[in-house]
Amino acid sequence: MANMLDAAAETMMVHKDFQAAFDSCDRGLQSLSGMDTEDSRCAELKAGFCILGIQALAELNRWHGVLSWVLQYYELPERIPAKIMQMCILLYSKVSEPAVMQETARVWLHCSSNSRALGFGTVAELYLLHILVPLRDTEEARELIAGRVGSCAFTEDQRKTALDVVVEKEQQALEPPPNPGCSPNSDISTHSVSMKGAVIRNLKAMLSFLYRKLRATSSGSFSLQRIFLAVVLLYMLFIRMDPALPSSFMWISKLHRLLKQMWCFLLAPPSYALPQSKSF
Repeated sequence: MANMLDAAAETMMVHKDFQAAFDSCDRGLQSLSGMDTEDSRCAELKAGFCILGIQALAELNRWHGVLSWVLQYYELPERIPAKIMQMCILLYSKVSEPAVMQETARVWLHCSSNSRALGFGTVAELYLLHILVPLRDTEEARELIAGRVGSCAFTEDQRKTALDVVVEKEQQALEPPPNPGCSPNSDISTHSVSMKGAVIRNLKAMLSFLYRKLRATSSGSFSLQRIFLAVVLLYMLFIRMDPALPSSFMWISKLHRLLKQMWCFLLAPPSYALPQSKSF
């Protein structure tokens, strides 16, 4: 059986064949079910197969079946070894399903024979921090700390620290959620939008002014052309319009129409009459 456990570990760790490793663990547990479970060597092998099987199920993303699979071979929650109980609590906490382990861990902790087991304090700590606190079950948490389980699992300082954690979580639960409309980020965003609107209005007025100047000039001053080009570039740089945004379509369309009219005006003969443009 020890060789079978070693082979299953090699299959999972070296070959990364998690399904084959789990199948080996399952066969090993079935073989051990007919042996004397009171024998320490047999108990170690059983725990070893279980731990390896839990890891394989987690790798296969079949974590939801871990607890039922463990209980299939240990039958009762209080018979599960402490290290396996610790693994199950951490696993279901990792996948954000702490409620799955609440009843099983509660039964295990209140079993008097388990209070003498190595690792009892760790199970109690994990149960408190990874099950009761996330579930906000502060009433049971207080009872756990003040009762027999707390006196067996924690020192006086540890009980005080654990109680402080529970009180802090209670206060957090009573605090109203922050109003997103009053957050500093919201104020900054509103200010940025208003600033952008002011820049757009100023640049729009400047473009309209330059366009009227060019229309009033018979030959089209070179300096005005350069100024107009600079303003257009500044417009695109500061506003940083994203052509993919629907809100940019109106501004792009107007800018395109204005540039087209300017191009026709600069290259057309003197007798060319510009059509009356619509105002921005």
